[in-house]
Amino acid sequence: MNDIKQITDELIKFRNERDWEQFHNPKDLALAINIESSELLEEFLWKKAEEAKTEKVREELADVFAYAFLLAEKYDFDIKEIVLDKIKKNGIKYPIEKAKGTAEKYNKL
Repeated sequence: MNDIKQITDELIKFRNERDWEQFHNPKDLALAINIESSELLEEFLWKKAEEAKTEKVREELADVFAYAFLLAEKYDFDIKEIVLDKIKKNGIKYPIEKAKGTAEKYNKL
């Protein structure tokens, strides 16, 4: 079993044991990703990046991943496939010769 499937299966098992699937529609999972992302950002608020508590960053990042995996499962997305496809698309939008060493958005390169 690959790692992504194992993680997704464990999340689904955890969810189903608690009868939470009824709350896990795509809209609410997307909202949960946003909320957990905000909690991740909060760990960096008003401090230098190196001052963030690593364990708290780890926990909030895990929450973001968990809801993202569950949302992908709702749409039957292959996580590996969609991430690799996005990397390819970004490679076209951000060609090395134009994007290397700059943080400019693709439409300003």
